[in-house]
Amino acid sequence: MSMKKNKIAILGAGHIAEKMALTLQGMEVVQRYAVAARELERAERFAAAWGFERAYGSYEELVKDPEVELVYIATPHSHHYEQARMCLMHNKAVLCEKAFTANARQAADLLRLAHDRGVFITEAIWTRYMPFSATLRELVFSGIIGQPSMLTASLGYPMAQKERIARPELCGGALLDIGVYPINFARMLFGTAIEEVQSSCVKNSLGVDMQDSLTFRYADGKMAVMQVTAFCANDRQGVISGDKGYIIVDNINNPQQASVFDANHRLVEVVTCPPQITGYEYEVQASFDAMAAGLLESPFMPHGETLEIMRLLDSLRMEWGVTYPADNE
Repeated sequence: MSMKKNKIAILGAGHIAEKMALTLQGMEVVQRYAVAARELERAERFAAAWGFERAYGSYEELVKDPEVELVYIATPHSHHYEQARMCLMHNKAVLCEKAFTANARQAADLLRLAHDRGVFITEAIWTRYMPFSATLRELVFSGIIGQPSMLTASLGYPMAQKERIARPELCGGALLDIGVYPINFARMLFGTAIEEVQSSCVKNSLGVDMQDSLTFRYADGKMAVMQVTAFCANDRQGVISGDKGYIIVDNINNPQQASVFDANHRLVEVVTCPPQITGYEYEVQASFDAMAAGLLESPFMPHGETLEIMRLLDSLRMEWGVTYPADNE
């Protein structure tokens, strides 16, 4: 007996869509069903390259296809709201790439609409769905480093020239593109009881943030200090420190291993991530699992958490004077 495969569609045919397509090739429980781009030819090339059954030259055609069960949105942040809204209006479940929307107002609107229509939607912040994230949390609070009280996290890529990063009308900037990773890393490990946020940024000539530093002070005295940059590559590491030692996570954007050191800097243990296709498979599986259970959100990234993070991003941008066209709508 053959298992029923879940039909997934990709909206957008760029670099991130290709990474998802590669992931889906390795997943037995899903059917690579459809892809849409703004030009039919581009969608057809993508479909042929990655083994999708259908190619559409408009996003509207894709969401009108009754066979599509889940739509993965892989376009710039500036487009997420309109596209996710269109999916929801056609009762299509949505896995929307981070940052979820341009601002919290858009996010609240989408979540309300999804709730009213009874349609599943979740934010594709892949680290939230990785089993290794739960492993890390267990490790941090296992007592192996004693009482954890300080976390640092860095992420940087030399990409300041990319249009989607540089331009305000595409909701550019380091914060929405990569700042979300250290923020999610800190919240996953140290929780959400943040009492104070301090920050600063460096902007480009178009007025979007290219380099940011953030500090969270928690109610219980913990601190998380984060830095992101679109100017340069950096070590991408996360370090969680306690009174008996510290844990170094090799890459907060896709952790493969965590090295535990004692207070004398001796390596105590190395915990490695189980093999993965790309790491994107977990958010896809979690979406179909939640849908099968009749849920409208994923327990790995609840709607309330998506909204709270969007509000945080808004308040940081407001403090820095980074605005997008969508902020004035």
